[in-house]
Amino acid sequence: MGNPATYKVMFRKEPEGGYTAIVPSLPGCITYGTTIDDAKYNAKEAIALYIESLETHGEPVPTEEDLLEYTLSIP
Repeated sequence: MGNPATYKVMFRKEPEGGYTAIVPSLPGCITYGTTIDDAKYNAKEAIALYIESLETHGEPVPTEEDLLEYTLSIP
């Protein structure tokens, strides 16, 4: 990867404490941290390892170019 990639990360505060970090563009790329800073650090590490694994296996690395983001309200 020549240029740094940018990925959106969603953070969810967990009822028992800590934060779950989810990377929507990288299916299954989910991590956790006891603080928001821990979750951010762990998310960066998880993204790097995810991309490294894809590259090792010769698989394409997803980008956010085709990502569509919507917020839906459920009655």
